[in-house]
Formats: sequence, structure tokens, C-alpha cells
Amino acid sequence: MNVNHPLVRQRRAQVVYGVLLALIGVLGLGFFRIQVLRSNTYRLTAESNRLRPLDLPAPRGTVFDRNGRVIADNVPGYAVTLLPAPGDSMVATLRRLEEVLPGLAARHDQLEAQARASYGQALVVDGDASYEEVAALEERRAEFPGVYIETRPVRRYAGGAAVGHLMGYIGEIDGEELASDFYDREPYEQGLVVGKGVGIERQYEHLLQGRKGVRYVEVDARRRIVGDFSGIETRLAVPGQDIHLSIDLELQEWIHHIFPDSMMGAVVALDPTDGNVLALYSAPSFDPNLFVGGIDTETWRALNTDPRRPMYNKAILGRFAPASPFKLATAAIGLDLGVVRPDEHMPQPCTGGFQYGRYWRCWKVGGHGDIDLLEAVQHSCDVYFYQLGLRIGLQRLLSEATELGFSTTCGIDLPAESPGIFPRGPEYWEQVFGYAPNESEVLSLSIGQGPNSQTPLKMAQFYTALARDGSAPAPRIYPDGPAPEGDPWRLDLSDEALATLREGLRRVTAPGGTAHMASLELWDLYGKTGTGESNLTQSGLADTDAWFVGMAGPRGGDPEVVVVVLVQSGGGGSATAAPIVAKAADFYLRRKHGIPVDTIQTLGEHVRTRGWPSWYRTILDDAERPTDPGSAGADPVPAPTPAPGAGG
Repeated sequence: MNVNHPLVRQRRAQVVYGVLLALIGVLGLGFFRIQVLRSNTYRLTAESNRLRPLDLPAPRGTVFDRNGRVIADNVPGYAVTLLPAPGDSMVATLRRLEEVLPGLAARHDQLEAQARASYGQALVVDGDASYEEVAALEERRAEFPGVYIETRPVRRYAGGAAVGHLMGYIGEIDGEELASDFYDREPYEQGLVVGKGVGIERQYEHLLQGRKGVRYVEVDARRRIVGDFSGIETRLAVPGQDIHLSIDLELQEWIHHIFPDSMMGAVVALDPTDGNVLALYSAPSFDPNLFVGGIDTETWRALNTDPRRPMYNKAILGRFAPASPFKLATAAIGLDLGVVRPDEHMPQPCTGGFQYGRYWRCWKVGGHGDIDLLEAVQHSCDVYFYQLGLRIGLQRLLSEATELGFSTTCGIDLPAESPGIFPRGPEYWEQVFGYAPNESEVLSLSIGQGPNSQTPLKMAQFYTALARDGSAPAPRIYPDGPAPEGDPWRLDLSDEALATLREGLRRVTAPGGTAHMASLELWDLYGKTGTGESNLTQSGLADTDAWFVGMAGPRGGDPEVVVVVLVQSGGGGSATAAPIVAKAADFYLRRKHGIPVDTIQTLGEHVRTRGWPSWYRTILDDAERPTDPGSAGADPVPAPTPAPGAGG
């Protein structure tokens, strides 16, 4: 066959035309599918390539104290953010950023993990960049096309370390928290900054947390921002709710100022009129401002490996032998059961110890002699309370103290609180120590030792009940928050019995009392010293813990503040803890009544720096005047030359 025949060439041309038409048809269908059927999809893809959503962080709610002073608020700051990109690209940019922002190197591993897991989300690498760092970055803007610098609200804590345990701190939410029931609502998502720790930031997170906004920007092929996109409306951020606490910030800062730098411990101050918290302090503390924008690994490790445990809130979590301040609970139980009278003397006078199975010592080697209940409180006589404990009996003391709440929490509005440790029954010794208790166990319990550990907050709540009518509501820091559950702490005591206990406490700071040198010029200060033992103390590795639980108010009036101070390994309560209570109470009451604050406050400070003050005559006159605590009958208190108290 002639391949060049016109008919053959014609047939071949027809085949080629058919193939071309088929190809053109396929291309036409493809163009129709792209340009018509999937035009919206590809338009959105193109838009997403040139648009980037940027979060507008919501400022957290401002926290005020009872006087309107700012405890925590927000100030304008700078944040450095990586725009969404593949993980490897973001990591490469992060490494180059470390040349300009040296502080990122310490968090490199953490930021790299977040960059690889960002899944198309922006990553804030520095939430609190300094002006100098931002300026250095702006000078090299062309080298970092995927980096965005924005102004955003930065958390600021006006009180610094003074409010560390009270407020807690903030940080980026982690996966474990995000999976918990606490965050099972809007607006919680990866990357959000939330309250942490055991303070107000965590407790009232849902109030303080606002709702973030969003705005869209256009970027070029190199991910450089070229401007805002006007096609999608910006959603503004909604700030968190402001809250007003019962805290007195100036008192909180004063306590931080006067607490010994080298010592550990806690201070709690309550308003006895309503039980609200005026101050809550734990030493050593930490500065919550360190956590703003992300804390570096070295600082975080230092805080958590410090043997003094600065991140541990000793005021609400630490449990310590309550020592002599617990003697008031023993006295209250004895008065309630009718096994002792205020003017009653025990069968065996205090000669420095008491024989019951073995020899139980009193803190005063020479003894206190033949004294009544009021004098036993005043001088903190162990022998008197040994015998009172035996009168009450072990089982009755266990049941009564448990009913008073010494084995439960106070119900404060914070994320965590340790319950007190106090045996509910004899089975406690069998479960913990492996033996059945005998009656002698009551001797240790009656003076605040043995298996008896309480938080400073619990002791503050108990003494608030003594300062009031025998009842004490759950301590509140945010009075407008949810009402506490359960009934308030209540002592089933008559007005006469309460007056008796308060008179005993008043004598502690009277001439001859264990805390006389903590007396104040303008206020009645009364309370109880304490010297608690711990395992370290018994092993000879540490000094005893120093307690003073006190209340103060205008002379002859009702108490207006209750203050508890615990100083770990502080020695005697009268020498270490009582002056801190006195100075804190004096500071608060002077400001409350509009009286200038003096840096020389206690009687001991006056004697050491200025000699005996003229106002000491008033204290002597009050001590010499007979008192009648609810017909309890008290002998006039002698006024010997005062000296610093010891023990108790």
C-alpha cells in the first residue's frame, strides 16, 4: 500500500484531529472544573497563602486590694511571634533569632518542640521582650521575614515577691492541663496563658481570663507582612473581669519587709469581724514577675531545687506542731466539758516537771509553782496542761478536737489547702505507729505536740473564733466569690469562758508574761507564744519552730486583727515570732485609724534604742488594775521589771 496516497494521509490526519480534540476536551473540562466548579476552593487557598490570622491577646482582669490599690494589672509590652510556617522553617528562624535574642537559647528545646507541633499556628517565642531587644531585631528586619513584633498586654505584679504565694503566677497552658476538666470550655486552647500555682491567678482563672481577638494581615511570598486585610473584620479582645480582694497590700508588703531574710516561715492576718484574709505570706517567697513571658530553665530549676522551698506556700500547705498556742484549744475543751474552772489550781504544782509513767518536763526548769488556769496560759506552763489533759482524757480530747476541725481544712478560696493532722481515734496509733495508745499520749497532745500538726491558717481561724463570739467563718480572699460550703468553725463556749481565755491571752503580753516585750504603745496586744518541735529538732539538726498567735485592737476594745507568725527553726516564740506579730498588727491598726507609722514599734525596740518609753506607765497601770473576765475573778498581775520571755 502506498503510504503517501491521499486517502491514507487523510485518514491519519483525521486520527490526529480526533486525538487533539480529545486532549482539548480534557483540558477544557479541567479548566472548567478549576475555574468554575472549584473556584471557591482555590480562591480560599490563594487567600490563605497571602493571609495570616494573628491573635489579639486579651488582658487578664486587674486585681485590686481592699483599698483599691493594684496588686496585679497589665502594662504594654512587646511580644516576638513567628508566623505560621512548616516546622523546619520555624526552627531555622528560631535558631537565627537566638543571635539577636540571647535569652531564647535557654528555652530552645521547649520552643523547638512547640514550633514542630504548632500545626499552622503562630508561635510566641518571647512574650515580654525588652525595648532594646526589639530595637536590635528591627535593625535586622530584612533577615527575619517570618517574625512579627507586636505590642500586647503584659502581666505586672506591683507587690513583687511580697505577693508571690498569694497570687501564684502565669504560664502557657500545657497538654495535661488542657485535657483536664478545669479547662473544658472556651476559650482554652494550646498556647493560651493561664493562672498557675496555688494562688488567686489559678483559683479565679475563669474570671480573670478574657477572650482573645483576631485580625488578619496580608503577607508576600517571603512571609513579610505587607498590611492589614480589610476583607475580614477584626474581632477585638474581651478583657478579663476585675476583682477586688480582702488583702491589704501595704500590710502584705510590710510583712515581707520585716520578716527575717534568712528564715523560713509564714504569716497570716485575718479580720475578726468577718474572717476575711488581710495578709497571706510565706517565706522565702518568689517574684511572680519572673514568669511573665516565660521563665528560663535555669531560674525554674533554681526555684525548685532550693532546699528552702520558695515555691511552697507554708501558710496554707505547711503543717507544723502547733505547740503552746494549742493549749488554748485544750483549755477551751476543758472549760466546755466543765472539768476545770478559770481559778482552779491543779493537784500538783509545777516544779519543773510531772511524773506520769516517766518524767514529763516543763519548759521552765525551775517550775511555775502553784498557779491557776489564767496563770498557766500567761506563763505557758506545761505541767498544768499535762494534768488538764489527763482530766479531759485521751478519747474525749480526740473527739472534741476533731469536732472543732483540727483534722480538716479551713475552706479558704485557694486551689489547695492541707488539712490538719490530728488523730480521730485510737486506731490512728495502730495504723501509723503499729501500737495501741495508752492514756499518756494525751500529755503530748494537750500541749500541741505528738501527732498534731496544723497549718498557720488553721491556727489563725481558731484564734479568730476566740476573738469573736466563738465562731469563725471560712477565710475568704475574694469576698464576692462563691460562698464557702459547710458550717463555720464554732466553739461551744459561754461568754464567760471566752472572756476567761482572752484574759489569759492578755496576760501573755502583760508584765511577767512570755511575750511582754512585744507590747505596743496604742493597742492591746494579746496572744500565745509557742516553741514547736519537729523531726529535725529532735534529731538535733535544727532549732525549734517559733510561734506567736496574737490579736490586737484599741485599748479596752474588741480585737480588730488576728495575726499568726510561724518562723521555722526560729527558737523561742517570744523572741522571734511575737515581735513580727506586734509590728504587723501595729502597722495595720495605725493605718486603719489614721495614725502615722513609727519604725520603732514594740516595747523591746524602744528599750533597746530609746530607753523605757513614757507610755510604759500605762501598761503598768493596766496590769495593776484588778480584772474580772466575766466573773472569772483574776488576781491583780504583778509588775516586775520586764525581761524578754523565754520558752512557751
